[in-house]
Amino acid sequence: MQQLQPTDPPPYPVTFSVDYPDRQLDRVTTFFRLIVAIPILIVLGSVAGGTWQWSYDDGEAAAAGAGGLLFFGPLLLIVVRRKYPRWWFDWNLELQRFANRVGCYLALMNDRYPSTDDHQTVHLDYRYPDVPTELNRWLPLVKWLLAVPHYVVLFFLHLGAIVAVVVAWFAVLFTGRYPRGLFDYVEGVIRWQNRVTGYAVTLVTDRYPPFRLSA
Repeated sequence: MQQLQPTDPPPYPVTFSVDYPDRQLDRVTTFFRLIVAIPILIVLGSVAGGTWQWSYDDGEAAAAGAGGLLFFGPLLLIVVRRKYPRWWFDWNLELQRFANRVGCYLALMNDRYPSTDDHQTVHLDYRYPDVPTELNRWLPLVKWLLAVPHYVVLFFLHLGAIVAVVVAWFAVLFTGRYPRGLFDYVEGVIRWQNRVTGYAVTLVTDRYPPFRLSA
């Protein structure tokens, strides 16, 4: 096991990695990835948040809603009662894991169809915080603002990731392999995004996310 050197930064509480597919990837599903992903995108959309409304000819209306990452509820309880209900934490973690599996599938980092429960080759984790000792009760009110520099950087990193995925799409079609350098870059962007989400949205840590792609 690799030992941390005195100069190494401590590991960030939100960890993310994807197993590199060191094998031939399925070229057919890669070519049609946006199409074959539609069913799992519908499933993800049904639990990842949103509201739909429609009207009937007689003037009656109906609406349906879904969940999504819980932000405002945990924020209120951290500020008012200094607690984070464990089932809210578990919901956020599992939903974020599911969304990452779908995202990595769209990014061609795996040709196994995303599971709704099995972690497969995508690994995201963060520890349940001891709120009274580890989380400042007032910091959640401003985390979204403190994270603005990350939003700006991530905008450009995501543009680069889109280009990397397009290049990787051609590489997989012609060679069956995902170039390792492109894979590491896309993995790093998603890792960065998850750290910012853990800090500013799911509120599981007060440690400010590092400006780096690496673990």
